[in-house]
Formats: sequence, structure tokens, C-alpha cells
Amino acid sequence: MPAAAWVTLAITTLIIFAAALGLLRVIFHLKAIRQTLGTVIVGVQVVAHQTRTVPEVVPSVNANLKPVRDFCESI
Repeated sequence: MPAAAWVTLAITTLIIFAAALGLLRVIFHLKAIRQTLGTVIVGVQVVAHQTRTVPEVVPSVNANLKPVRDFCESI
């Protein structure tokens, strides 16, 4: 096999190795991003739960204030 063929094979191998290494780095970065996004999603759900709208909370507030209302009506 001529020397040019060996050089071509060596360069091709180096290019493929570099591409594979780059793809592996991308995979690891994407895994880290996925974990971070999972944490962000959980945080957003917690914030959404803690800042839910008033109509969801009003019945429980009214139930807690019923004894106060009953006392005020008896006066």
C-alpha cells in the first residue's frame, strides 16, 4: 500500500477520533443540562403552587374564619 494511503488512513482516523470525542463531550453536557432543567422545572412547579390564584385559597380561608364570623354575628 502506498504511503499516501497510510497517511490518508491516519488522518481519517484522527478526524473520526476527534469527532467522536466532541460528540461524547456534547452528550455529557446535554446530560448535565437535562439534570439542571429537571431542577428548574421542579422549582417552577413549587413557585406555581405557592403563588396559586386566590379562588383556590378563598374556601379554606373562609372555613378558617367561620368561628370569627359566627362570634361577630352573635354580638
